[in-house]
Amino acid sequence: MSDDAARRVFDVVDTFDPDEFVKLLAEDATLRFGNAAPNKGREAIAAGLRGFFSTIGGLRHRIVRTWETGADVVAETEVTYTRLDGGETGVVAVSIWTVGDDGLITDYRVFVDLAPLYAPQGSVVTT
Repeated sequence: MSDDAARRVFDVVDTFDPDEFVKLLAEDATLRFGNAAPNKGREAIAAGLRGFFSTIGGLRHRIVRTWETGADVVAETEVTYTRLDGGETGVVAVSIWTVGDDGLITDYRVFVDLAPLYAPQGSVVTT
């Protein structure tokens, strides 16, 4: 199986531009990040991402593996976050999304533990 669908999504996520990311989404899409409340609709999702992105200096994804079944994509990734202090922290994440008939994402969920990202410097191993 090819990682092409996931690569296209993560290439946009890694631009660190919420306005570009929401172009991948249906107007009424839902995004749930970790255990946070879901955001619904492009505007709410972009605002939520802007809030999260203001707490980090950047991010990049390395795809470990993907699965596609019908309209659903599951991607296991290693994500390297750049902290605001310039340090980097790596975590494992799983993202699951559903694509509508028009090719736009209707539901996007990210499962990740961000505790290492926000832990005081020196208390976790950083990459």
